[in-house]
Amino acid sequence: MIPSACAAILSYDGRSLLDAVLPTVLAQRGVELDVVVVDNGSTDGSVEHLRESWPQVRVVALERNVGVSAALNELVRAAGTAEYVALLNNDVELEPDWMALLVAALEAHPGAAAAAGKLLRYDDRGVIDRAGDELYWSGAAFGRGAGEPDRGQYDRPEEIFCVGGAAALYRRTAFDRVGVFDERFFAYLEDVDWGLRARLAGYRARYEPRAVGYHMGGATLGQLGPFTLYHLRRNAVWLVAKDFPAASLARYGWAVLGFHLAALGMALRSRQLALVLSAYGDALRGLPEILRRRREVQRSRTIGSRALRLAMPSRVRLW
Repeated sequence: MIPSACAAILSYDGRSLLDAVLPTVLAQRGVELDVVVVDNGSTDGSVEHLRESWPQVRVVALERNVGVSAALNELVRAAGTAEYVALLNNDVELEPDWMALLVAALEAHPGAAAAAGKLLRYDDRGVIDRAGDELYWSGAAFGRGAGEPDRGQYDRPEEIFCVGGAAALYRRTAFDRVGVFDERFFAYLEDVDWGLRARLAGYRARYEPRAVGYHMGGATLGQLGPFTLYHLRRNAVWLVAKDFPAASLARYGWAVLGFHLAALGMALRSRQLALVLSAYGDALRGLPEILRRRREVQRSRTIGSRALRLAMPSRVRLW
């Protein structure tokens, strides 16, 4: 029996991008595929264009931009009862077997909540965009292999810490157990937060290098401007405060502090100190709600700090 899957694409002012992405999504083979686009309050005519030019694609039009995290949750809801849900940015192209290979990876590893393939840079396809995501005890998160020439160093199927948000396949039932994306994050690190919560709930994540995609990177939200920097710094505080077990906080608190001191130093040198201080101020003001959610996360976790330590990189990376 062919498993059912939904390719759910998040788009914001991405009319031109969708015309490049949709043909590669609709060309996926080996799965029974439903395709839906959730438009996050676009003002560029995306919704009208989709309905006129892509009638085979379902469209969910949000009245306003609700943020990445909330829009991702709309994608999950729009996927209905599909066994597997691919969450995709509107700036990703996929090879025809991408979906089938990731479905096979999850079917072969029932303890995995999600799977990711090898993402290469759209404009330089010999360079890795990411091969899954890594989280360090400092609270810093990075795309695995990002910026490295693709020399085959990530050509082995293996376990990874978590998947990145640009293009990944999720097991629907994992959302029932882990919950959906944290909408307070608004944008950035919501995927890592979900991946860490999935780990705490006893799930793992898989990497399948033959599932190849190409990421334009920054085409939707832009490069590291004020919006991105603010949310990365604020959400990094919330990620650690909510998800790290108490024993991990005690053991690696120095690394978390080192990461944020380095962030402040970089902000000072780049004349963005006021912005970063604003992010930290808002992070502190939001802590009561984050700590309430922390109690929920820690009550429901099924693994201890030692098991989490074995899943994360052994070296501590501050930057």
